Amino acid sequence: MRVRGTACVVAGLTLVVAIGCTGGDDEAAPAPKTTSTSAQPSTATPSPSKKPVNPVSLPALMEKKYQGSDLRLGTVLARTGSYTSYRVTYESNGLTISGLMNIPRGKGPFPALVLAHGYIDPAVYTTGRGLAREQDLLARNGYVVLHTDYRNHAASDDDPKNDINLRLGYTEDVIGAALALRDSGRPEIDGDRLGLLGRSMGGGVVYNTLVVAPGLFDAAVAFAPVSSRPDENIDHFQRSDNDPLVAEIDAKYGTPEENPAFWREVSPRTYVDRVTEPLLIHHGTADDTCPIKWSEQMAAALSGAGKRVELRKYQGEGHTFYPRWPASMDTTMDFFARHLR
Repeated sequence: MRVRGTACVVAGLTLVVAIGCTGGDDEAAPAPKTTSTSAQPSTATPSPSKKPVNPVSLPALMEKKYQGSDLRLGTVLARTGSYTSYRVTYESNGLTISGLMNIPRGKGPFPALVLAHGYIDPAVYTTGRGLAREQDLLARNGYVVLHTDYRNHAASDDDPKNDINLRLGYTEDVIGAALALRDSGRPEIDGDRLGLLGRSMGGGVVYNTLVVAPGLFDAAVAFAPVSSRPDENIDHFQRSDNDPLVAEIDAKYGTPEENPAFWREVSPRTYVDRVTEPLLIHHGTADDTCPIKWSEQMAAALSGAGKRVELRKYQGEGHTFYPRWPASMDTTMDFFARHLR
């Protein structure tokens, strides 16, 4: 069930680390009230014997309160016959996050989607980059589309500890985007109909958000997502590339062999029982960036926990979904129509 209004929402999970996964097109108002979410009622008192929570862990994020507010439209980026595209900012747990928003023409309110892009080097990233095809098509089909830039990207505020903290902040930024949409007060936005879509690294953000804040969204879609195990992503994308950040991560948290408890507590697969929303996963069989077995493993874990998950496989399709992208988006829009319309 969706949690409405300002009720408490269970929250917690880390962002999957992935350096090599990018999005499809990169590979070839008045201030509203602030909304908070928290995993526990404010009257909860922890047991004196309770083990201290690692601040970089899923339990830590489960206990954290989240705020998203002050969604502001900036300059117009484009006008089409179907929608207007704006630069936007919103507040997320004390940080200002930039992004792009497409608002359909016509009579609203419209259901809204948060888009989570794949990895693009923040040094070259520009607002809205990574999911241009999806932004356009979804807005043309009657969805308000908010593409978050994440912290440390474009005009967003900086978080110097984000990388060493396994990029937990990206998940917070997506949660903040949903809360800012929900209580923006804008007549074009139906804050009670929210969907989430992520590609590649952003697919990992989708996994995280579903276990961080179950009930915040109504449905979610992941395209060619990274592994649901952060250690596997580090090995696949960073360790093999001699990324110096890996040595820092190993020194701070220990390797999976040295500290298996830590790595279990930062994997969304550990917490699939928390998921409440239906999830659609798209993955190509020829994806040599994010192997399809990663999606098969996560789908099996969710299914085994009795969750609503569907894995669509595309024979011969690679990571960027070019030949089968139209078909995959038809399926995506049918999925969102069932759950958001």
